[in-house]
Amino acid sequence: MKIEEHAALVTGGASGLGEATARELARLGARVAVLDVNIALAEKVAADINAELGDDRAVACECDITSTDSVTAALAKAAAAHGPARILMNIAGIGSAKRVVAKDGSAAPLEDFARVINVNLVGSYNISRLFAAECVKLAPLEDGERGVMMFTASVAAFDGQVGQQAYSASKGGLVGMTLPMARDLAQYGIRVCTVAPGLFATPLMKQLPEAVQASLAASIPFPPRLGKPQEFAQLACHIVTNGHLNGEVIRLDGALRMAPR
Repeated sequence: MKIEEHAALVTGGASGLGEATARELARLGARVAVLDVNIALAEKVAADINAELGDDRAVACECDITSTDSVTAALAKAAAAHGPARILMNIAGIGSAKRVVAKDGSAAPLEDFARVINVNLVGSYNISRLFAAECVKLAPLEDGERGVMMFTASVAAFDGQVGQQAYSASKGGLVGMTLPMARDLAQYGIRVCTVAPGLFATPLMKQLPEAVQASLAASIPFPPRLGKPQEFAQLACHIVTNGHLNGEVIRLDGALRMAPR
């Protein structure tokens, strides 16, 4: 499917991998809705895109993907600005690091596990089902295609480290959901893929001491550096344009395999 002039939704679009993807989609000609719980930051990203490209192809939408009402409102605002979306980039997510049993002998808080699952897995499914319900109403394009959606998992889905039970489970859920979702939506011409990134130079990563960042980068076989958000964005956009990519999970990690800790 061509990207140019189609409407796209990017969750977590106000920073990191989401921001890079929103910017790349817009650069390639899409009309982009920047969805994020941080509306002030989303508005800044949308304004930057519009100023850079000299038009109004980006709009900011406040969106909590775990809330059906919030997602419905965001999709309505995006559609009013750009028309019905054919592209959904699920990039919003949160992390957590809790050992099952803490040093003091107490059990890990269940609330923390549930919160990560709710945002990363349930939230991604929530907006995907609502997007798909609107996308199936659209006229098919070339090859009968109506739309594309992408999930963002993590190498932690396969190589989870100590303390990553919640995060790995949430990302593993996205990996496991990819093929059945693709099979389910095939009848409507909607493709589904997942990208599982490794260690990337996101704002969260840059908060770590430089020595820690360098150590993490050195653990990547090749290239021995942190991934660039632009590289993630390029793959996300390639998934849109490559019509035979469907039901696939793609690791983007420089051949990294995470150690236990």
